[in-house]
Amino acid sequence: MASNAPVGKPTDMSSPRLPKVAGIDSTVPAPPHTVTPLPGVPSAASPSDAALPPGVLIQDRLASWVSDLTTLHELTERLIKTDSLDGALREMLGAGAALVGARRGMAVLEPADGLGPTSTIGLGLAHADLGTIETVPRGSGSYGRLLDGLPEADPPGSGLPDAEPPGAGLPGNSPTAPRRPARVPEPIAIRDVRTEEGLDPRHREVAARLGYAASYALPLATEEAGRLGAAVWLYDEPAEPDERRRHLIGLYGRFATEHLARLLQVERARARVATVAEELLPSRLPRVPGVRLAVRHLTGPQGGGDWYDALPLPEGALGLAVGSVYGTGPSALAAMGRLRASLRAYAVMEGEDPVAVLSDLELLLRLTEPARSATALFAYAEPAQRRIVLAGAGHAPPLVVGDHRTEFVETSLSAPLGMLTCWEAPSVELSPAPGETVLLYTDGLLRRTGDATDRAFARLHAAAASVPRADRSDPGAVADHVLRTLLPGGLDPAVEGEDVVLLAARFE
Repeated sequence: MASNAPVGKPTDMSSPRLPKVAGIDSTVPAPPHTVTPLPGVPSAASPSDAALPPGVLIQDRLASWVSDLTTLHELTERLIKTDSLDGALREMLGAGAALVGARRGMAVLEPADGLGPTSTIGLGLAHADLGTIETVPRGSGSYGRLLDGLPEADPPGSGLPDAEPPGAGLPGNSPTAPRRPARVPEPIAIRDVRTEEGLDPRHREVAARLGYAASYALPLATEEAGRLGAAVWLYDEPAEPDERRRHLIGLYGRFATEHLARLLQVERARARVATVAEELLPSRLPRVPGVRLAVRHLTGPQGGGDWYDALPLPEGALGLAVGSVYGTGPSALAAMGRLRASLRAYAVMEGEDPVAVLSDLELLLRLTEPARSATALFAYAEPAQRRIVLAGAGHAPPLVVGDHRTEFVETSLSAPLGMLTCWEAPSVELSPAPGETVLLYTDGLLRRTGDATDRAFARLHAAAASVPRADRSDPGAVADHVLRTLLPGGLDPAVEGEDVVLLAARFE
């Protein structure tokens, strides 16, 4: 973050400049040992204050307050634009360094509930430096003392429970006293590591090795959110922030903690959705002679309803399926699980006829979930004969990749399941040559590119055709190359709710 970068001579490195905002020059001169007040703040003990007319003094103080508020507004505006825990922690570290007048720092994310995620982010510190700091005994380090002391329970005999017992507030149960919010400890300032009493010798040793002389630790906690972690800023010389800087970093820290708490909830929700989606899909792909399988599944933030399946069938046959349920979230995931389980049952009973399999699936969907629609493609493969019979319902055609051809399978146009009174479409038969790979994929692979449909198909074809010859013997390498080429930046965040499924089958 350029606005938080320190400037000036080496002696200035512990006191970076705050951003210049609202026409107020917020340059912070660098003192030899202590950090100066924020820009525009007159010294409380300045002898010149008595000589200033009351109106001038009030104007100076008002200008100082406006400057402080403007700076906080700019920093919090930048913070709320972050949409990930890692990005928010890095932004908070940089802004905090400018507010307290430090050059380096670290943030530790360690929620008190133990549900994670946990991480450590550094500012001006290499990964090895963070590891060195973590060798300091936890009880001696300032951030460790903050983490171990958050949140603090009510003292015995206070009469206020930490939480309401089960059933409290229900009819017939007596009301209980409200829960007391978790108390937040004060920040910890170590003005001089060399002379601070009670520090572990390892703490002094690490400080000397990394070249810092003082630190200021702030708890990332509020009464409502509880403990999320702690932030520590490191000074090159003995120093500590003055009262005004402490006040500003305290305000900013509380706002940052609430923002981190919201991002933490979103991150945990995404992780739960991704876990449910993975559990509804095959835990491993079957091994069938004559064919090698690989799959890549990328889950969007909200969790879509894309699925895949590979099912061994009698007489060495193999059923391959991909599909997508319209919608996102838990409802789409549940519908996806039901649809996939039903398709497996129909595939076992009449897998040789993919049209019959999809017809039964469409009838079930129309009777049980009339408001739901889905796309699906089912292929009945006989690896020994290198023969595939497939049918699709509103689904994108497979792509055959080999040394001598890269082409889409010609399938007839058909409506998605649940869209018509009676679904019907002819099946298609193809015979892959030895060494060719058949790619089955969901529409999310095309939509995630952000391109129009025709261009997305053209890009997919070009990506498959550019697979290096050395990688074509490995279906996993083929799938990885296609994904890297088609989605070089990963999933496009502008396209919400779209999962990506890419199933590759290489025939020997």
